[in-house]
Amino acid sequence: MKLYTCEAVADWLALTPRRVRQLRDEGIISERLPGLYEMKPTITRYIMYLRKGTGKTDLNDERALLTRAKREAADMENDLRRGTLHSSEEIEKGIKTMCLNIRAKLLMLPAKLSPRLAQMEGNQAEIFDEMKRAVDEALEELSDYRTLLALAEGDDEEESG
Repeated sequence: MKLYTCEAVADWLALTPRRVRQLRDEGIISERLPGLYEMKPTITRYIMYLRKGTGKTDLNDERALLTRAKREAADMENDLRRGTLHSSEEIEKGIKTMCLNIRAKLLMLPAKLSPRLAQMEGNQAEIFDEMKRAVDEALEELSDYRTLLALAEGDDEEESG
């Protein structure tokens, strides 16, 4: 096992001796004896260090990330204006409105159906058809979320006006 000085390692790695000592102090490479290094393990550890990266970010990479984020924000703003993207508040309000409307319709079913069902005198087919029609009507509101969102937006205009 041959040992090399800091200067020899610096020459092999195309670094300055000072940088080799910094790498040693950072724990990236290690000395075999004070001031002396084994070449193969030192080169291997330095290559592994380079592959992992220094952990520092490049200014050009940061600029590219910032530009990408600005473009995505502008795209989302344009989608909001076009109406192809909705805010989470709009969606939440729409879902709440939908659930309240469905709840109200389902709670009305017994009062709405009981007089009709009483007149059917136990005819199961007619009772089934009448109940199915009423449930389908109550659930129809779920089929078109756009109408619901329009209703929710209309509520905002009424409240503000």
